[in-house]
Order: sequence, then structure tokens, then C-alpha cells
Amino acid sequence: MVQAVADVGAAVTGVDVSHSTTSTVTVDVTCDTVDGEHGEQVRDALNALDGVQVLKMSDSTFLMHLGGKIEVTPKVPLKTRRDLSRAYTPGVARVCLAIAKKPEDARRLTIKRNTVAVVTDGTAVLGLGDIGPAAALPVMEGKAALFKQFAGVDAWPVCLDTTDTEEIISIVKALAPVYGGVNLEDISAPRCFEIEERLRDELDIPVFHDDQHGTAIVVLAALINALKVVGKSLETVRIVVSGVGAAGTAIIKLLVAQGAQHIVGFDKDGAVHAGNRNEDRNRDWIIDHTNPENVTGTLKEGLVEADVFIGVSAANILTGADIAAMNEDAIVFALANPTPEVDPLEAAETAAVVATGRSDHPNQINNVLAFPGLFRGLLDVGATDITEELLRVAAVAIAEVVSDEELNPAFVIPGVFDPRVAEAVADAVRSFERS
Repeated sequence: MVQAVADVGAAVTGVDVSHSTTSTVTVDVTCDTVDGEHGEQVRDALNALDGVQVLKMSDSTFLMHLGGKIEVTPKVPLKTRRDLSRAYTPGVARVCLAIAKKPEDARRLTIKRNTVAVVTDGTAVLGLGDIGPAAALPVMEGKAALFKQFAGVDAWPVCLDTTDTEEIISIVKALAPVYGGVNLEDISAPRCFEIEERLRDELDIPVFHDDQHGTAIVVLAALINALKVVGKSLETVRIVVSGVGAAGTAIIKLLVAQGAQHIVGFDKDGAVHAGNRNEDRNRDWIIDHTNPENVTGTLKEGLVEADVFIGVSAANILTGADIAAMNEDAIVFALANPTPEVDPLEAAETAAVVATGRSDHPNQINNVLAFPGLFRGLLDVGATDITEELLRVAAVAIAEVVSDEELNPAFVIPGVFDPRVAEAVADAVRSFERS
């Protein structure tokens, strides 16, 4: 059995007899595989052996999700009658009346002080698209777990069985008394723009769309350091952005806030310029604030003599030859997941700095570097809003975690497990909010 598993390229890490009779033996075989399909190959190889039958196959990723990945745990002891009388009735009534008299005390006396709602309608989940709220739940659970692990923030999934913009806004507003902040997640464009904008205007707690602003924060942080590596300035470099949806629009806005002056956005129809306006307000903003030379044409044409490429679009739309047409010491952020816009190895043949959204290449652009620390700081100061300048400050804080002594082409952004990151972002947010 061990040989059969090895023959299909899996690595056996354990063989344990779980049950035995005089004529049969039940064995647990544990092995490392590349993916689900590879696991099926292992099962088939074992079934093909004489006298061997696979009774059950378990996947460690699925086992991790059994029963969900998060739980609610009391923070106070509930062991005696006295504990119960203070945590619940009758003692809790005094706290309720205090909040009724002074509503702002809810931030001090309830979970609102440290709790974020992770809200989705399941219409734009990872690279999976519109899979619905139930199928989106494992992602939102994971997001909640990251909030807790990296910043001590209690977060809870709120997966809504509606795609109606007005209904989503109404539901989130009705839920808001429980939460100190709202993290919008995996809601398709262009609805996500209106939902975020309206909720920011109509709620007194910060509302953050991670697919837009989390991505933008980390991209700006990485670009600040990448430009140091190649000795260029943000004000003078020519930047090409592929994809002007939720993430692309937020990235462009944050780059402009940091001082970028030569940005051209591209969608599937080519360059975004004054001649192709439509009724999309966000697209109009891009037209009004970028592409001063009114560049037209295709993405490949736009890359010629560009200094920076930022892709938040689609897989395999560029080749190494397209990257080679960029200026010397080019910076390439190919962030489409799971397959980037250009093969990172091909890009690295001519580009000086290459980043992706993947964990198996250097310079991973991962939103977990931004949102935990951002909300930690916002909750700590009881913030009511999020501004563009706050997002910019958070990006600079992430960039500064990488010292000049650490900086190199393969390390322009901290690792996701770097304990310095969340605290640096939280400190920057707290300082900004208090200034």
C-alpha cells in the first residue's frame, strides 16, 4: 500500500491499524497530496491492489471545516448563582437601562466594542463568482478567524440571502446596533460601490469593503517599497492598471492620494479615456483623475515603456514578451487569483520586482496584512467613519514594517504571519483618529 501511494506521487506520513480480525485488517493511511484530484488518484491506486478496498477517504481541508471554524466563548465565569445573576437576570437589567439612557455606552458595555460584521451576499466569492450565501459561509468564517487570530477582533459571518441593493442596505442598518464595524466582502460590482457608499453615509460605525480597500492598501504598501528597490518615484512612473472594477478603482484612488500622476486604467475594451465615458460614476472618476495624455489602445500597447503593471483582472492575458516591452527595472503586480495575468516566472525574466496574490511566490499581496490591524485601531478609538487618508496612512504603516536593511526585490511586503504588521497598522489608525 505504501508503495502504491508513492507510485502516484503522494508522500505517506502515517500507517495505523485501526481494527483487526482473524481475516482482515483495517488500516488508516495518511498521506500528503497536491490537491483533491491527486487524492482521487491515491484512492484508485489502492483500490487496484489485490485484497485492498478503500472504505472511506477524508480530506484534511474538509475535516478542518467540520462544524465550522469559529465559535462563541463566554469571557466571564458562569459557575455560581451570583455569576448568573450579574451576567443575566436580574443584574443585567441595570446595564440595559444605562444604555437606554445613554446609547453611546453600548460601545463600552457590550460586544459592540470589539465586534465586526462580515457581510456578503455571495455574488463574487474569491475566484468562484456568484455561488450564493450558503456556499460563501466558509470564506466568511475564515475571515472571522483571521480577525481574531491577527488582531483579537471578534467577527461574525452575516451571509444574506438577497442580492437586492436596497434590501442589503436595510438589513445591515438593522443589524448595526450589535457591531462596532462592518466588513463588506465578496459583493459584486457595481452594486458594492453603492452599498458601501450608502452604508457609510447612513451608519455611525466604520464600513469597509475589503475587496476594494483592503487590496488597495496592500498594493500601495508594496508599491512604496518596490519603488525604493528600483530607485524610482511614484510621481514620475507610468502605471498601468488592468481591471477597473471594485479593486482596480480603489487601487487607482489610493495611488492618486499618494501622489501618482501617470496612471492609465484598462478594461476588456482597452484604455479608459475621455472618449469612452458611460453612466458609471466610478469610471467617470477614473477618467477625470487619470490618463492625462488620453492614451487609447489595448493593454499590451499600453504596457510599452510603462514602469509599473498592476493587474486585478483575468488569468493569462499577458506574456513574458509583453513585460519585456516595459521600461527597465519594471514592477509587476499580477494579482488575479488563482492564476495571475502573467506567469510570474516569465515576468521575472525582465521585471525587477514581481508580486502576486499567491502564497507560493515571493511578495504575496494578501489583504490579511490590512484589515485586522485597521479594525483593531478603529474599534479601539470608537471610530465612526473611514476616509481615503486613513487608508493611505494604513498603507504607509505596512510599508514601513519592512526596514531598509530587509528590503530586496523578493521582499517588498511583510509576510502574513509577521506579528509587527497588525500592531503597526492599529497604531497608525489610532494616531490618525486621535490627531
